[in-house]
Amino acid sequence: MKLSIIIVSFNAKKYLQECLESINKNVSSSISYEIIVVDNASSDGSAEMVKKVFPKITLVENENEGFAKANNKGVSIAKGEYLLFLNPDTIVYKKTIEGMYDFMQDHKDCGAATCRVVMANGQLDYASHRGFPTPWNSFCYFSGLTKLFPHTRFFSGYTMGYKDVHTIHKIDALAGAFMFTRREAGEAVNWWDADYFFNGEDIDFCYRLTEKKWRIYYVPTYSILHYAGISGGTKEHSQELTTANRETKIRTQKTRFNAMRLFYTKHYKKKYPLFLTWLVFKAIDYKEKKVLQQFI
Repeated sequence: MKLSIIIVSFNAKKYLQECLESINKNVSSSISYEIIVVDNASSDGSAEMVKKVFPKITLVENENEGFAKANNKGVSIAKGEYLLFLNPDTIVYKKTIEGMYDFMQDHKDCGAATCRVVMANGQLDYASHRGFPTPWNSFCYFSGLTKLFPHTRFFSGYTMGYKDVHTIHKIDALAGAFMFTRREAGEAVNWWDADYFFNGEDIDFCYRLTEKKWRIYYVPTYSILHYAGISGGTKEHSQELTTANRETKIRTQKTRFNAMRLFYTKHYKKKYPLFLTWLVFKAIDYKEKKVLQQFI
């Protein structure tokens, strides 16, 4: 088995079906692959749809223990030489899977890679092309300096806007929406950190890969469509499409800010002075309170 495609799904029935259809339609027989769908206790009939429409696909009916734990369950039964972690609200285009497989074969230093992830509005999903959220990078991003100077290395460290998004290059972090991973690299970091429930786990995964000297690549030669925010409901551009109710949106926002605290504590707290850590956590608290006010 060359490739295991792992899709964690939560209340994304319509998009999940379209995603699975795009894989079956656009991946040629030149590459042997399996699809594993881990359903996180969806209430919209997603699991039943998979059983009925795609009976050959491996389905894991799971309690909703979060994105990271669900991916690890998929990993535990995956047989592939490579593993592709893919979101259910994506459409895979022709030659993308085969092209990314060939890229990984040709770049033995690559632990994980992503293609060009394009949102429904035609824009690049910035989450698939990121620098690590150091205190400075985060300050520039949330203060708006990154928007003012989007292509300067000094101010656009988080979005890596100083790099040409039309060429292949190394990045710090990609998104869990499309993460083509070498099994050897994933095993080296013990796969996903289950301390993250939803949000942040993909950056953490990439950070730990780079600590093990694996490289992360962005390969815009190939692409997918990503609706983004369907299950969590936190993306502005997909508010009319999301399946998330108010409770889910609030929970998703809280996990987002908890992920920021967790990542900083695990990877930066010992690297920076206590006063800076205090400032960072105060800034996270302020931003979270401001975001959550829209739900009051």
